Amino acid sequence: MAKPRQAALADLKEDLAVERVSLAEVAAERLRELILLQKLAPGCTLSERELSERLQISRTPLREAIRQLTQERLIEIPPNRRPQVADPSPTHIDDLFDVQATLEALSGRLFCQRASDEQIREVAEMQRQLNAIAMKEEPMTFFRLDMEFHCRIVHGTANAALAETHRQYNAALFRARFMSSKQMRWRDVTLAEHDEIVAAIEARDGDRAAAALSTHLMSAKANQARLRAERDTEQSD
Repeated sequence: MAKPRQAALADLKEDLAVERVSLAEVAAERLRELILLQKLAPGCTLSERELSERLQISRTPLREAIRQLTQERLIEIPPNRRPQVADPSPTHIDDLFDVQATLEALSGRLFCQRASDEQIREVAEMQRQLNAIAMKEEPMTFFRLDMEFHCRIVHGTANAALAETHRQYNAALFRARFMSSKQMRWRDVTLAEHDEIVAAIEARDGDRAAAALSTHLMSAKANQARLRAERDTEQSD
C-alpha cells in the first residue's frame, strides 16, 4: 500500500513543479512584454510586491521569471540593490548589433549548405505570413513572427554553438530589435530585406544569404540610431 501512496505523492510533487514552471513562464512572458512595450521603462527599479500585484502572481514564480529575464539581459541586478530594467548604452547596443550581424550572416551561409528542402519551404512560408500580417496585426505579433523567422534559419544550421551564441545576443537585443520592428515607416524595407533573404536561401546561395542577413541587421542598427537622434531632439526642444 505504501508504494501507490509514494507514487501519488511523487506525481503530486511533479505536478506542482510543472505548475510552478508554467507560472514562471507566464510571468516571464508578461514581464518581457511590459519591458518591450516600455510600460516598464529602461532603468526603472522593480518591486516584487508591486509586480506580484500587477501580474496577479505569487513571488516564487515571479522571482524565477526575473532570473530568466536577467539571463536574457532585459533585467539587471546591481550589487546590493533591487532588480531594474536594463538600460544598455548606445555604444553597447551598436556593438551587439555588429556581433549579431556576423552571427546571422554565418547562419545564412550554413543554412544554405545544410538545410533540407522542407526547412527552406518553412522559412519561405513564414515570410509569406509576415507579408500577410505586416499592415494588419499589432506590433508584438509581427515582431514575434519576425524573430521566429530569424531563429528558424539559425537552428536550421544544425550548429548548436552558433544557436546558443545567437540566442544570448538576440536576448540582449530583444528590446532594440522590437523598437525598430514596430516602426511602420520602415516596415516595407524590412519586408523587402526578408524577401531578399528568402530568395538567396531558395537559391542556396550562401554568400548572397550572408550579405542579405548582414544588411538586414545593419538596417536595424541604423534604425536604432535614428530613433535615438529623434529622442534626443525631442528632449532638447
